Amino acid sequence: MENTKPVLHPREWRPDSWKELNAAQQPVYSDPDALTGVVEELRQLPPLVTSWEIETLKGQLAEAARGERFLLQGGDCSENFQECESSIIARKLKILLQMSLVLVHGCGKRVIRVGRFAGQYAKPRSSEYEIREGVSLPSYRGDLINRLPFSSADRLPDPHLLLRGYERSALTLNFIRSLTDGGFADLHHPENWELDFVKHSKRASEYKRIVDAIAQALRFVETLSGRKINEIDRVDFFSSHEGLHLLYEQAQTRFIPRVGKWFNLSTHLPWIGDRTRQLDGAHVEFFRGISNPIGVKLGPATDPNHLIELIQALNPTDEPGRLVLIHRLGSDRVGELLPSLLAAARKAAKNVLWCCDPMHGNTESTEAGLKTRDFDRILDELDQSISIHRQEGTALGGVHFELTGDDVTECVGGARGLRPQDLSRAYRTQVDPRLNYEQAMEMALHLAHKLDPKLK
Repeated sequence: MENTKPVLHPREWRPDSWKELNAAQQPVYSDPDALTGVVEELRQLPPLVTSWEIETLKGQLAEAARGERFLLQGGDCSENFQECESSIIARKLKILLQMSLVLVHGCGKRVIRVGRFAGQYAKPRSSEYEIREGVSLPSYRGDLINRLPFSSADRLPDPHLLLRGYERSALTLNFIRSLTDGGFADLHHPENWELDFVKHSKRASEYKRIVDAIAQALRFVETLSGRKINEIDRVDFFSSHEGLHLLYEQAQTRFIPRVGKWFNLSTHLPWIGDRTRQLDGAHVEFFRGISNPIGVKLGPATDPNHLIELIQALNPTDEPGRLVLIHRLGSDRVGELLPSLLAAARKAAKNVLWCCDPMHGNTESTEAGLKTRDFDRILDELDQSISIHRQEGTALGGVHFELTGDDVTECVGGARGLRPQDLSRAYRTQVDPRLNYEQAMEMALHLAHKLDPKLK
């Protein structure tokens, strides 16, 4: 009997070939005609990023895979439309700038700054429905899809939110570019990036010493050369989000004639989540045809053989800078699971960049029902990962954090010793808990010490 399901090969890829496979975590819309109209409008709108920016990032990620750079990826678990405000966006940039400054000083490498922003509006969920007091409604899947309030009208997927997500992403990127091009990230004046962290943290003096050392080194070089180093006035920032909603991602995917390739121009670095990395699934099919660098989240269920097949499907030519493997295994299991994944990729001689996400495998709930993460467990998974990479002859080339530049109380622990009963003071996340600015800086300072080549 003839097989009616087409077998897809690389040269047969199309931006919509994913529709022929099973697509997990996709919303169901009640008005297909409205959805079609919105997707067509998105298809005609200008792209959010450029292929030149994407190729620049891919080149930098290739350098990170060779040990010449380090990837810092961080930001909100899930952005929301309400927080598309200048002050909130500026604080996100500030915390990433501060963290990168510490990492540059500690590990002696240039840092690639990638924000989980300007598009992180959709989230996968473990259950299709949420039940409260006997009432069952569709789960909240992020502002790109439906709304947080627990009502039938709010939880109904609304295709017009796709346009709102595009607009909010464009506004965010525009402001970020204005800040970075206008000297916001000028290394001559790192004191302008300071958040309240430096006023009361136990490690404030350490951060001050790092800032002073960099400023002194910069003055020395400029005095010696007799001219100002203008390139230090700005730094590169790249955007990233989980490429979950495939119709949205497809609408912003364009063919670029100058290179003869397809690019997803909704973001620089999209990633495939742990729930949607099936080899025969729609997400892998879509991602294998775009020319962006792509990330893949690897949870505890990842099998080494599956990993090699996944690498082969997504990067058959072994292109440098193409693939970022983000392991998120949990502090209790990373020691058991990570070595076999590293060994499999090393044995297959695959060109990948390894990145640690110590957040997602360490989520728990308090007695009050709040989702939280323990700072010590996050730190422990990070420490174990660094040690395991060294033992296996590989290198941890990046980290992936859910964090914010705000004074939230969502993760327990840290220098202030936040306890479960403290979380209600400023628990603001709509989905998963984030490190606050002080915890994020503690993490960066600790990581810088662990990566310091002098300490190896």
